[in-house]
Order: sequence, then structure tokens, then C-alpha cells
Amino acid sequence: MELLKSVALAFALVTTIIAPVLAHSLEEVDQDLRDKDKYFQPVDSEAPSFSLQDADGRVVSLAGLRGKVVVLNFIYTNCPDVCPLHAERIAELQVMINQTPMKAMVEFVTITTDPKRDTGEVLRDYGKAHGLDPVNWVFLTATPDQPEDSTRKIAEAYGLKFTQGDDGMQMHGIVTHVIDQDGRLRARFHGLKFEPVNLVIFVNALTNRAQRPHGHQQPGLWEKLKGLF
Repeated sequence: MELLKSVALAFALVTTIIAPVLAHSLEEVDQDLRDKDKYFQPVDSEAPSFSLQDADGRVVSLAGLRGKVVVLNFIYTNCPDVCPLHAERIAELQVMINQTPMKAMVEFVTITTDPKRDTGEVLRDYGKAHGLDPVNWVFLTATPDQPEDSTRKIAEAYGLKFTQGDDGMQMHGIVTHVIDQDGRLRARFHGLKFEPVNLVIFVNALTNRAQRPHGHQQPGLWEKLKGLF
């Protein structure tokens, strides 16, 4: 049954992109999510910049991702509890999005807050272990010339504090950030209890660049999705 739901959801999303007349505008989706998902926080501000390196030492910057919607999260691989769950939630979102044409329009970015331990090999193994597809996902760490706390400071710029403990563990919250094609932070989804489909619908509105509400006679995406669950 869950598999059928996933397939049906992907089909509904593809239909929405192919026929933009059915797509809700960002304004409509924003209001719907305010009403329906208490873990959704709308934002409209310049996203804090970053320039880090991936597992192979290649530099990746937020500026270099302009033109794509970015789904961003922060974890560290030694985290024993919520970080693995967050990685798996990101993988779930990636599967949903990558079943649609949005695959080419969205980049998933994970930043480690423990660059000292999270070497390139560790980053590669972690992504593979949690089902993340490198086709449009990248795991970033500090460059050799950056201080050890540089990625924790980036997380703090996004409103998320990672406090280093004596045992190497870090106290932190969980947030999934959504950045639009122009580098503006547009939403935060707090914790792990938000409905994945809500984030996918929000990303869909951004990829459609649908900024103004419009009338439509046919059932919209929200109505189609309600019938699937």
C-alpha cells in the first residue's frame, strides 16, 4: 500500500509539472502549509553564503548552485540518534522528487558540523549507508584552510546552533531548509514530523516559478493528494 501511495504521489507531481495550469502558486502553497503543517516556517531572506568542499575535495558554494532549488540540512556522522533519522528523511524526500522532472532542478546539500572527524571517505560511506543518491546530493565539509568550527558557524547563521560537548557529541536541533533559485531562504521545516509531501509541494511551487495565484476549473494538486492518503 505504501509503495502504491508513493507511485501515485509521483504520478500526481509529474502531472502537475507537465500541466502547469494545475499547479498552485507559491503564495497559495505557503498559505496552505501555514494552516496544515505546524512544522513549516515560511521565510524570505537572503540565504547565508557558504563555500566548502565535497568528499573529493571539490569546492561547492551556494553561489555556484544558483538556478537550482537547494534543500539544505546540517548533521554530523558521529551523531547516534537524530542525525541518521534526518539523513533518511532527506533520502525519502530525494526519492520522491527524483521520480519527477524536478530531479534536474533540485540539489540536496548536507553540511557536516564535525569537519575534523568527517573526512571524504566518511562522507561517502555515510551517504551510501543512508540511501542518498549522489546524482543531486552532496555532503560538504570545511576546506583545509578553514577553522574547525566554520561549519557550525554556518549552521548558526541559518538559525541552528550545534553546541560541542566534551565527549565529542553535539547538542542541536533539526531543521530542513529550502533555498530558491535566486539564493533566498524560503522555508524551514522543523524536526522530523513534518509531512514529506508538504516539502515536495513547496519545492514544486518554487521550481514552477508560480508566484501568483490563479483560478482553475480542474482539481488542483492538493485535492489530488488528499484522495491518495
